[in-house]
Amino acid sequence: MPVRPAYVKKVGDMLLERYPEAFTDDFDQNKESVSKLTNITSKDVRNRVAGYIARNEGKVRQQ
Repeated sequence: MPVRPAYVKKVGDMLLERYPEAFTDDFDQNKESVSKLTNITSKDVRNRVAGYIARNEGKVRQQ
């Protein structure tokens, strides 16, 4: 089943707002944080959310 981009963005933004110190621009660390902080059981959804957060954090750090 495909993952809707709006869902990934909504969950990613919510996690960044609630737990900004838990995430960095490192994808592997974000995967662990997403697993600990949510009840997402699907590996595909978890990886997409972690990738979205890593991409956003990388943009923020460049500015």
